[in-house]
Amino acid sequence: MIIVTGGAGFIGSNFVHNWLGHETEPVLVADKFTYAANAENLAHFAEDPRLRIERIDVSDRVAVEQLFAHNQPSSVVHFAAESHVDRSIRGPAEFVKTNIIGTFTLLEAARTFWSELGGEARDRFRFVHVSTDEVFGSLGPDDPPFTERSAYEPNSPYAASKASSDHLVRAFHQTYGLPCVTTNCTNNFGPYQFPEKLIPLVILNATAGLRLPVYGDGMQVRDWVYVADHCDAVRVILARGRVGETYNIGSRSELTNVQVVHAICRLLDDLRPASGRMHEELIEFVADRLGHDRRYAIDPAKLESELSWRPQHSFDAALHKTVKWYLANEGWCERVRSGEYRRWMELHYGTGQPEVLGAVT
Repeated sequence: MIIVTGGAGFIGSNFVHNWLGHETEPVLVADKFTYAANAENLAHFAEDPRLRIERIDVSDRVAVEQLFAHNQPSSVVHFAAESHVDRSIRGPAEFVKTNIIGTFTLLEAARTFWSELGGEARDRFRFVHVSTDEVFGSLGPDDPPFTERSAYEPNSPYAASKASSDHLVRAFHQTYGLPCVTTNCTNNFGPYQFPEKLIPLVILNATAGLRLPVYGDGMQVRDWVYVADHCDAVRVILARGRVGETYNIGSRSELTNVQVVHAICRLLDDLRPASGRMHEELIEFVADRLGHDRRYAIDPAKLESELSWRPQHSFDAALHKTVKWYLANEGWCERVRSGEYRRWMELHYGTGQPEVLGAVT
């Protein structure tokens, strides 16, 4: 089987759906089940014998070692991470623990396990580390997109913790020969995304008639990729990616934050019209966040040329699918928006309206 860390979170659970839809090899999801993870994301496979779920903290050395010893995985796909920039600004310690110590702990256990393998099992084993374009810092308006050779210049505690984890993965390959591959992906969107991120937040706030706060002037540029395309890329990289390499994953869909917000409003005007107003009337510009990177863009040419991967969804088509998914899954949204989400919003913003969050990416 393969181990998928963070497999109950947004991208991880989408990867599990993708994997079980294309492959026969079983999956063991290892997840700590923090606020952004949700077993309901995997409910579709509740009766599928190919899926097992274990609650585990990747920074727990004993538990991780037992995970490898008891399950003898053929590969590891490492999604588990704290990933929200605003949270890292307010409380960076958890990002250091999960993203750095957790990755180190997983690498150590994987190295010990792999070193004792022989023959085909040893040759087949892979450790795929899923990272972010934020490790490269911020681009100017006319700068070329990030490539695999771009310098690391992280500008937030989140980005710095992911950069550290990338370096650890590289070091374990270079020093010990552990067969690792790293991916750096741009902004994802799609089903099951926790509503602290821009696209689901705007959808849910707009349908509730709440304001749509946009940081600064809203002209921050992001390169957007549909989560199913990202998962396809990771699956291809696991199967055919070169050991020791990194691959950038993007779709060349650069848009400003405010363009994305307006696009969602237009879709909602068609799919869920509001009486007496247009959804864009809810947009409100608010003070920018600390250290807000101005532009991200990814050049996926290496992935395209070496592994023949291409995104299958345009931004417009994928956004339409995403908006429809959230409108059709209001029960999931309501269950997610209660509890920890509301408590954190009150702590972070102190607005008395915990359902409102600045538009972030």
